[in-house]
Amino acid sequence: MGQNLIFTDDIMATIGQIEAQGGHRLTVWIADENTASLVPATHVITIPAGDDSKTLHTVTGIWDAMERLGVTRRSLVVNLGGGMVTDLGGFAAATFKRGVRFVNVPTTLLGAVDAAVGGKTGFNYNGLKNEIGAFAPASDVILSTRFFDSLPLTEMKSGFAEVLKHAMLSSREEFLRLLNHDFTAPIDHKDLMERLRRAVQVKVDIVARDPKEQGEREALNLGHTVGHALESLSMKRGKSVPHGYAVAWGLVAEAVLSHLKFRFPSEDVHRLGAFVRDNYPGFPFTCDDYDDLLELMRHDKKSRNGEITCTLLSEVGAYRIGQAVSSDDMTAALDILRDHLGL
Repeated sequence: MGQNLIFTDDIMATIGQIEAQGGHRLTVWIADENTASLVPATHVITIPAGDDSKTLHTVTGIWDAMERLGVTRRSLVVNLGGGMVTDLGGFAAATFKRGVRFVNVPTTLLGAVDAAVGGKTGFNYNGLKNEIGAFAPASDVILSTRFFDSLPLTEMKSGFAEVLKHAMLSSREEFLRLLNHDFTAPIDHKDLMERLRRAVQVKVDIVARDPKEQGEREALNLGHTVGHALESLSMKRGKSVPHGYAVAWGLVAEAVLSHLKFRFPSEDVHRLGAFVRDNYPGFPFTCDDYDDLLELMRHDKKSRNGEITCTLLSEVGAYRIGQAVSSDDMTAALDILRDHLGL
């Protein structure tokens, strides 16, 4: 993967070291309207906040600003923000002049555990999540919990869903520990950093074995076939839901499918369903939306020959990638998901 992961709260000193070691003559920061004020630098490209801004139009705006600032292949780009910023900023840097070195500094838990690590960049297109993009890893990812105290609870929960997904791929002990998490308690930064390290390491290990998603890396899409479909449906309705919430709902649906196909333990399905019901209020979809959701799943990047495919589990830590799911089984899983969410 070629990414250097740096766990530190001394971000500016770390950037200074990267600049010095790389001999970079110009450093440009990319931030959104929420994080631009955190940048103590003069060369800042500010983009609109929110996933609705994750578009080609925003990317071309970044390219235009890079051109005006005189960015060259000897420059350094620092992406400061959540997953939208690191996805867009990474894509813009990787494609400008055929590649400018970039560093990711995620400011959200979701960005830290998911988007900033692993080398996926891109933007939404024609109502589909991350439809256009490239594998282009940041040279360095600076991971810190210093930004998390100011995050809205919805943002923390969104990121936590990805942490939970990584536990489901790796450790029953960690999975059960996370299901006892209390979002009303003050943030324990030491514990959170440990949870972050564990989650990131799961992703790093899988990506190292399959950097361009030719096989095993599909495991990281657990919860995302259903989750992305629900997220895309919400975007079409003009009422976007947080990515991690959609993933949390997807985890429940795909745990149900795992039980149907591979006897994933029913007690774990119920534990997960109860945790998600209590912490992730459901997106109001009905059986009338099933045809649209199934069609979105067939257009998912992981789809093969128009089939719906998912990563499923036989037990926590035992994943099975590329599993074809029939429309009838998916419809049954959506029914049970709605029951779990009380919809």
